[in-house]
Amino acid sequence: MIYFDYNATAPVMREAREAWLHVTEKLGGNPSSMHQAGTRASIALADAREKLAAYLGCHPLDIVWTSGATEANNMVMHHFAKKLDPAKKIFVSAIEHPCVDDSSKHYFGKRVKAIPVTRDGVIDMDWLTAELADERPGLVAVMAANNETGIIQPWPEILAMCQAYEVPFFTDAVQFIGKMPCKGLGDCDYVTGAAHKFGGPRGVGFLKIPHRSQITPLLLGGKQEGGRRAGTENTAIIAAMMAAMEVREKQIAQSQHLLRKVWRDNFEAQFLRALPGATILGHNQPRLWNTVSALMPDGDRKSQWVIRLDKAGFAVSTGSACTVGKEEPSHVLSAMGYKAQHAQRAVRFSAGWETTEADWDALLKAVVKVHGEMQHKA
Repeated sequence: MIYFDYNATAPVMREAREAWLHVTEKLGGNPSSMHQAGTRASIALADAREKLAAYLGCHPLDIVWTSGATEANNMVMHHFAKKLDPAKKIFVSAIEHPCVDDSSKHYFGKRVKAIPVTRDGVIDMDWLTAELADERPGLVAVMAANNETGIIQPWPEILAMCQAYEVPFFTDAVQFIGKMPCKGLGDCDYVTGAAHKFGGPRGVGFLKIPHRSQITPLLLGGKQEGGRRAGTENTAIIAAMMAAMEVREKQIAQSQHLLRKVWRDNFEAQFLRALPGATILGHNQPRLWNTVSALMPDGDRKSQWVIRLDKAGFAVSTGSACTVGKEEPSHVLSAMGYKAQHAQRAVRFSAGWETTEADWDALLKAVVKVHGEMQHKA
């Protein structure tokens, strides 16, 4: 099986497994305990915190370890629901991951104002500029890169606007981290990430907050993480996450992602020539180098593509894994102005660092073959 669903989750890399095993065997103490075993675990946590802070460009005490991005994103919304004036609105982009979209609606209801996007899937900066000039929301939330389309959002520009108006800015950087340089993300007030998107283990992530400000804990029952998140920290999987991030940051620093973007671009060019009527979402916009979100030709349903390509030996998806089972069309495509019948043709190919140029070539051949079979059957 050739795997093209890295935006859903990435296989755990060797370096992460080795780090987990080392810490599990050598540092088994509770980091909150005062004996030597606990102290060694606490030192390992502090080391991991300093490394992550250095990558993001923030203070180590800004980092709160969580069970993943879903918890971290809910924690942000929970905090602002408790902190803000009950009449205050928040601005949330219309293309956020469900754990941001759903939690914001749960806590704020009609106080959520959706930030629209263009047909190309990019935040409508004219709208945001006008709205911020007219109203001061309690929070602006815009993801760094979209999980379905791979389109990179102008988060540095939005951050600058929010700073000018003294409005807190929150970015879900789950898809961005481990694929693009994360230096500068630490300037954002709130940032979330998850290890399993870039080769770390599932069940661990982080929330970056301003360490000098208070945050309302989502989980109660302990004073871990400076009283910000109750629960015994899992030192082993945190170390594994940082081992994976260290490898990815080195690959990015060496510009290895640029070569992989060339492979992706070559696939897209041949894909569009081979499948008349197909469309690549956000084709001319800055996107993650690993992601191709395509509307397949008319009459081709996404479920058919996933099943047929799976039988051909390729794991692909129809979009966010967190929306599986929902019958309504993708809210991301709806926000981009696509109708339900268009969304029924959406298929996502997402590669990883281990994906080769030969894998992209093999995928293209499989797509062309499956398309031919579906046309013949029709």
